[in-house]
Amino acid sequence: MRITHISFERLDLKLSEPYTIAYETIDRTSNFILKIETDGKIVGYGCAAPDPVVTSETPTNVATAITDIITPFLKGKDPFTYALLLFDLKRLLGKAASALAMVDMALFDIISKKAEVPLYQFLGGYRTHMATSITIGIMGLEETLRFVDEFIEKGFTILKIKGGANLEEDIAKMKSIHEKYPNIELRFDGNQGYSVKESVAFVKATAAIGIEIFEQPTRIESEERLGEVTGLVNIPVMADESLKTLTDAFRLAQNERVDMVNIKLQKVGGIWVGMHINSVAKAAKLDAMVGCIDECGLGIAAGLHFALSRPNIVYADLDGHLDIIDDPFHSIFRLEKGILYPSEKYGLGFSDSNF
Repeated sequence: MRITHISFERLDLKLSEPYTIAYETIDRTSNFILKIETDGKIVGYGCAAPDPVVTSETPTNVATAITDIITPFLKGKDPFTYALLLFDLKRLLGKAASALAMVDMALFDIISKKAEVPLYQFLGGYRTHMATSITIGIMGLEETLRFVDEFIEKGFTILKIKGGANLEEDIAKMKSIHEKYPNIELRFDGNQGYSVKESVAFVKATAAIGIEIFEQPTRIESEERLGEVTGLVNIPVMADESLKTLTDAFRLAQNERVDMVNIKLQKVGGIWVGMHINSVAKAAKLDAMVGCIDECGLGIAAGLHFALSRPNIVYADLDGHLDIIDDPFHSIFRLEKGILYPSEKYGLGFSDSNF
């Protein structure tokens, strides 16, 4: 089998609910959809969601990478040599993580379609479904509780609350949510907004809640502080922004700086790298979560199939598509009462006939 044609489409997508994290407010996202055609009539699709902070790319960077690097490199190549292709592309693309992830997804889509199985089965098929958290950005208490009510009514049982801008407000918010819904699982993302002292104070003040995960409370520039927090608190601390490469995973594990890792395919460069990172985490006895950024359903589907394939991936935060208006890929998996179910169609579950 050989790759015969490559094309792409840029989707500039608005969010129905703009949200705020510790360092910015977001109201839209740009996604790229890559289409790789083969002489075997199998077509693979991949998604890139460039973000200057998370993936070190702008939309212009990704468009240029597709036309100048990815297309001439992939034409005529055998998609089954994906390890070689992705290794060489990584060198050509440098830090363009989402562009690499987009190619990675499309190649795995082709291979699993050729095998005539859904991608999660091709990758290992450890699970058939997984619960996801749903995220609430930084906002006032009243507005936060309004979103909490709405998500609980829709059947979600895991909420991730973003904070890091104001310690006292964060504590009050978590206590109020827990008081109203004591049986709901709560996770907290500090988004690099806290010092070590503030991180410890937050955990002590919310100890009665039983917060499930404490995500990236300190800044990535001072990684040793993340390790200090991990050593001082009694709830799992998870690396997110601190983890972008396989080398990062090894360093975090070797220095015992976290209890968990958040693997985002757009951030690390795709499924192939994600599997290596998960193996490092497993060897170090660190649990893994598959997360996301503002990705359309195609990117979320790839994260879901990856998450379902590995026993060490026990958490999912795959909600990045829910606020996207007019997502053309919303139907390639199911979300029911907070549980994600993959398509049983071959590959990622998408073809031109879906439109």
